[in-house]
Amino acid sequence: MLALRSQVFVVEQQCVYLDPDGLDRQAHHLFGWSASEPDTLVCGVRILGPGVAYAEPSIGRVVASPRFRGTGLGRVLMERALVECARLYPGQGIRIGAQHYLERFYAGLGFVTVSAPYDEDGILHVKMLLSNVTTQRGPTGAACDENDRR
Repeated sequence: MLALRSQVFVVEQQCVYLDPDGLDRQAHHLFGWSASEPDTLVCGVRILGPGVAYAEPSIGRVVASPRFRGTGLGRVLMERALVECARLYPGQGIRIGAQHYLERFYAGLGFVTVSAPYDEDGILHVKMLLSNVTTQRGPTGAACDENDRR
């Protein structure tokens, strides 16, 4: 997972920062593997409980391999992360620090922007909040793969 995150966040986005921040050990993770290449990790997300990054539970380190973008994989991954958040932390909203260029993507999942754009490690971000999360949102079941489109 760290290799995929470094490939995208450090190399592709040219953002030198320390990804291992000590929070992965207390996080829940969702991973997606390629159906056609079972040893290939294609996406992942980190879920932090309330009080870790924000007062609310949060979803972060959302990553998809460049080879699998544009397939709907990111949306499936986020929908599953929302279902998992609702299961783990029922009745709570979810706060994220989204890269500004992805604001519309997250708005399409129900998130509302609650901050002005701000710089984080040289990349513009916005804080976003999703209320009324239920386990009925999005698909449930096995990990996502590139054939799992919505």
